[in-house]
Amino acid sequence: MSDVTAAEIEKQAQEFNDNFNRVKSEISKVIVGNEPIIDGVLTCLLANGHALLEGVPGLGKTLLVRTLAQAVHLKFSRIQFTPDLLPADISGTNILVEGEAGGKQFQFQQGPVFANIVLADEINRATPKTQSAMLEAMQEHHVTVAGVQHILNEPFFVLATQNPIEMEGTYPLPEAQLDRFLYKLIVPTPTFEELAVIVDRTTGGSTAEVSPVLDGESILKMRKLAREIPIATHIREYAIKLVLATHPTTPEATSMVKQFARFGSSPRGAQAVVVAAKIRALLHGRFNVAFEDITEVAKPALRHRILLNFEGEAEGISTDLIVDDILTRLQEGSKVKVAV
Repeated sequence: MSDVTAAEIEKQAQEFNDNFNRVKSEISKVIVGNEPIIDGVLTCLLANGHALLEGVPGLGKTLLVRTLAQAVHLKFSRIQFTPDLLPADISGTNILVEGEAGGKQFQFQQGPVFANIVLADEINRATPKTQSAMLEAMQEHHVTVAGVQHILNEPFFVLATQNPIEMEGTYPLPEAQLDRFLYKLIVPTPTFEELAVIVDRTTGGSTAEVSPVLDGESILKMRKLAREIPIATHIREYAIKLVLATHPTTPEATSMVKQFARFGSSPRGAQAVVVAAKIRALLHGRFNVAFEDITEVAKPALRHRILLNFEGEAEGISTDLIVDDILTRLQEGSKVKVAV
């Protein structure tokens, strides 16, 4: 960012905020409440990451993704994951077609993953073989069929949902696939006031119309700007210590981590924390990352990257509690005063 003037930086940051709020406003025409969830989903989109939404049925997870696709004017695809879903049902397959000269030849038929925004609905209902096909698309942004790589469209964003209570007949996501999600977002039950608005909106005669306010090119520009936001050395070290403290074998680990955690976050966790903190800084009108940015993004970026041991599972310890404990310890050690 050293090649541009302060006025240009400020203009780009203001445009970033305006675009973010315009998309958020369109989504809010349909989705009631859940502002942190909307912020989290948009953060993942702008960070070039993927999001995992966890919540009981009927909370509007699928509707949120569909509304987002309408607001950003991108190609949308929905994949309903079931135990009998095959990898080819996601990535596509070669079919035999009649050639112009009369002969027959194989032609690749794209699967539903060839979209800009892909909703992987109830992703934990698919078999590991099918999940691995989705994993390749998420990580590599391409699929391989019959030994040939096919590049996916950019921007490419996967938003997966899973139901935490109905676990019969499911295949829990392996840690390697969970690690590919930038955020894991827990969708809460609506409050009394929110439920009243939902009932009024969905049982009345009028239907909210969502207008496209962003396109793919604008999103790619916003992604580039977010990654150019600088982060001071001591802030970056704070983020690194936070991630290292999730491992029970490191000197940074807290007593709670040592007692209840089996494994901690991978380096992707540190990457997720830093890039999400950069986006949060921009949204708060700052051109550098602060301690509070790291603190605010820590839970969604790390909660799915900490694996509990048997004692932690038996005691019902949540990974959010572990992240809170680590943040408290880090703040005491560095005299940082930020809200957890």
